[in-house]
Amino acid sequence: MTDPIMTRRTTLAGLASLPLASSALAGVPAGYVVPAEEAPHQATIMMWPNHRSVYDDPVFLRMTQATILNIANTIADLEPVFLCAHSDHHAALRSRLSGNVTLWDIPTEDLWARDAGPLFTQNRAGDLAVSRLQFNGWGDKQIHTNDSQVARRVADRLGVPLFDTGLTGEAGGVEQDGHGSLMAHRSSWINPNRNRGSEAEITSRLLAAYGADRMVWSDGVMGEDITDYHIDSLARFTGPERVLINLPNRFDQEDPFAQAAGDSFDILSETLDVHMIREPVKRRVRDPEFVASYANYYVCNGAVILAQFGDPKADKIAADTLASHYPGRDIIALNVDPLGELGGGIHCATQQVPA
Repeated sequence: MTDPIMTRRTTLAGLASLPLASSALAGVPAGYVVPAEEAPHQATIMMWPNHRSVYDDPVFLRMTQATILNIANTIADLEPVFLCAHSDHHAALRSRLSGNVTLWDIPTEDLWARDAGPLFTQNRAGDLAVSRLQFNGWGDKQIHTNDSQVARRVADRLGVPLFDTGLTGEAGGVEQDGHGSLMAHRSSWINPNRNRGSEAEITSRLLAAYGADRMVWSDGVMGEDITDYHIDSLARFTGPERVLINLPNRFDQEDPFAQAAGDSFDILSETLDVHMIREPVKRRVRDPEFVASYANYYVCNGAVILAQFGDPKADKIAADTLASHYPGRDIIALNVDPLGELGGGIHCATQQVPA
């Protein structure tokens, strides 16, 4: 199989980003909070990968699409799924989807709903809004003519307000516990390909966007992958101030991601309750660029959906660990290797709509 044109650990020449939509309201009002992922959901939003400038290998594209269908149908057994796709694709998709998956006529190029999709926030009365982090193709590295408009179009579809955070970036680049704490890599935010403000300004805007009051930064890695090292493939909040971090089995001194992971572990451990899980050793895909992250799971109603990589021992440890962090939920493991080859995972492909 030849590599697709774009993976999340490769970069392309910059493309012009689109301006913010005029329909966005200035600022996120006080009192709005992004709930924890494990809070009850109305639904899950996903996106359909289809653009040939992103996927130049039709065989790999079909494998990726099959993976997205599998994730959508699995989640649909637990909660409704809204799959964004141009109407031209609907007839072919309908027969392959669960009845609990609704197709929305929202055009897309790629599948990364965590990054291009809407970030939902909620006030104490339960009113929903979209706290928009403007998507620009991870710093103009990939075509995003449609993907940059998904958040706005979903807000229009649901009839909810769209608040402009004043930030360019992706929800996969910041983790929240829903109780006031955020964590992120500087490389994904304090980066001129997205934001040119100071660390203090960007921190203030992120806290406002999420309704949080505390940020824990670590450096991350800039310029080595398309996301500039999103935090959600490394560390996740599993409860208030409690973190699960996915670490390599050995720290290769030549691997900037391994070194950054170790640094993040040290920094997070200073102020948060950090638990560790190790990457798989005997995985199906041996490509060194493959992202084998157990941390890139998705919590939906009644279950945790995580990747399994073909290492029986490590896969079981990961499932048992997540069961201990999310008691009372089913643990459902899927083979999502095409997403790992693209540099992402299940969390990257999903975005929750809070109940």
